[in-house]
Amino acid sequence: MQSMDPMTGHSDERLSSPAARRNREPILATLAPLLSGARTVLELASGTGEHAVHFAAALPEVRWQPSDPSESARASIAAWRAESALGNLAEPLALDVERRPWPVDAFDALVAINLLHIAPWSVTEALLGEAGERLPAGAPVFLYGPFLRDGVPTAPSNEAFDAELRRRDPRWGLRSLAAVSTLARASGLHLEQVVEMPANNVGVVLRRQGAR
Repeated sequence: MQSMDPMTGHSDERLSSPAARRNREPILATLAPLLSGARTVLELASGTGEHAVHFAAALPEVRWQPSDPSESARASIAAWRAESALGNLAEPLALDVERRPWPVDAFDALVAINLLHIAPWSVTEALLGEAGERLPAGAPVFLYGPFLRDGVPTAPSNEAFDAELRRRDPRWGLRSLAAVSTLARASGLHLEQVVEMPANNVGVVLRRQGAR
């Protein structure tokens, strides 16, 4: 939903997501140690921009680069950025994950929250491929969202969510963590950690191997 300016009573371009407000602290708790020593973090599909503002405020030593292919999302990110006045939060980039190479300078960490399941598998391929080519050795990739995991029962809410996603677009749906991990290895990334998160989500930590 759009936010309301308390001074004027008129809506502005800031969009707001209840899910972002609920999950930002658990995500930050996992992200903060991963980003120790990082200089520039590229966030894909930044959506409303609320995560970007929250993380940039909590991690002042990091330059946070938000991005989104949606014009309305970028307008929301820009509005939240202006309101926050954070010097380490960059202007949002118009970035379509599948259009490679990405229009961004060097980055040494990559974050994607609730992206893979609402996009075709080709987006996962492009994301991991670009990360494998662009990230320096040892750099992290953090993926957040619901995943299908071998040996772990899928929560009924996630089963229903997966069915709804596939009804909306047959190319969408919860991704197999095993399939993501296999593709990551082929792209020069290894699965380092899977962190349990609220609401049947997980944080997936990948790490760039070897030299670029």
